[in-house]
This record gives sequence, C-alpha cells and structure tokens, in this order.
Amino acid sequence: MTSTTNSHRRGGRWPIMIAWLAVILLLATAVVMGGSGPAYQKDWISLGEAFTYLRRGAYLAIGAGAVGLVALIVAGFCRRWGPALIGGLVSLAVVGMLVVPVQMMQRSQSVPPIHDITTDLENPPAFEALAAAREAAPNAVNHPGEDTARQQRDAYPAIQPVVFEQPLANVMQAAEETAQAQGWEIASVTENKIEATATTRWFGFKDDVVIRLTETDEGVRVDMRSASRFGASDVGTNAARIQAYLEALKSSLRG
Repeated sequence: MTSTTNSHRRGGRWPIMIAWLAVILLLATAVVMGGSGPAYQKDWISLGEAFTYLRRGAYLAIGAGAVGLVALIVAGFCRRWGPALIGGLVSLAVVGMLVVPVQMMQRSQSVPPIHDITTDLENPPAFEALAAAREAAPNAVNHPGEDTARQQRDAYPAIQPVVFEQPLANVMQAAEETAQAQGWEIASVTENKIEATATTRWFGFKDDVVIRLTETDEGVRVDMRSASRFGASDVGTNAARIQAYLEALKSSLRG
C-alpha cells in the first residue's frame, strides 16, 4: 500500500532526482574550488592550473545553483517539500560560495594593479633579512618606484606613518607583540626593525612585511611596508594589512 502510494506522488521521482543532482554538483564545486588552493600549496598543480580549477568550479557552482533553483520550483509545484528544501539550500549555498570570488573580482577592478605598499614613499623601509627570499621570487626586492608610489597615493591616501610619544623600547616591544599576534612568521628583529612574512590561508601566497621605527622630535615614528612576492596586483591586500596592523598597534600602546 505504501509503495503504491509513493509511486503516485506528484511528479514521481523527478523532484528528488533533480534535488540530488543539485547536491552532487554542489559537492563537486566544493571539491574543485576548495581544493585548488591546498593542491597548489602542496605543489600538486601549478598556479595556472589552480586558477583553471577555480574557473571550472565557478561554472559548476552556477550549474548547481541553476539545478537547485529548478528543483525548488519543480518540487514546490509538486508539493514535495523535502526536495524543495534541498533545492533551496543548494541555491543559498552556491550564493555563499561565490560571494568571496565575486568580491575579489570587484575589488580587483577598483584598486590599482600594484603589490608593494608603504607608509614612506620617499624612503621605503628596506628588506634585509628577507632579501634572499624575495630575490628568489618573481617580484623585486626594492620598491618599484614612482609609478607605484603615484598609484598608491591616489588609491590609498590613508596609508601614512604613525608617531607615538613613548620610548623607543616600549614601541618596539608593542610592535613585535602586535606582529606576532597577526600570525606572521618573524624573520628578524633588531632595535628598530622587524621583518616578517604573512602567508595567505587558501593559496599560501607569501607577502613580506618590514616595520621600521625612527626616533624623531615628535616621538617614535613607525613606518611599514608590505609587499607580495608574486603577482602584479595584490587586490588591496597589502594596504589592508598595513592599516589593520597600525590600528592594532595603536590599540596596544593606548591600552
């Protein structure tokens, strides 16, 4: 009796089949997009291949969202609320998965294609301990020069040095503790300079940071430089890192 009743449910097996197809496409999307970064970090694939997988994952995501929407409509029309719920959840999951890539694409179009940001464009803090690591990477050790400086001034006018009316030793201690709190790998610490490397979580890209302290008549001036080892554009990452670090340092010293 139960089997006969189920076989005559509205829409038959189509609503549940469409819903499960959406789930399968969603899982494939998660594997392809989510695995591209770790696979690149482990040297299983090249960066170009990783980006190819990201594009394919985006196509899969669009397909999963479309199928999920179809499942929602068909199952809803057939009053099959289980498959309808699955279709709706898949569509929402696809939206969530695509938010970050879409935001990055929009940001890349709104910021200049530069990758080396500093609070001191006249005399950028120099990499010393990390010079060898940067020499082995595509991007240069030295600051790119006036063209990059001009683009930075236009795009990131808020990137400026900060001055603290405290002893150098106090500011230095707070600067080092703040750098450690960011999760960076500290490469070198001297009386007035810190060099460290920040590694992105997904692809493991490495950006190098140098923080320089200078005693002036007004107090201890803190300058900072954050530069990517790879890529022409950092999509605003280095500017955001400098702003976040300096705000954290201000909070530390005020506290």
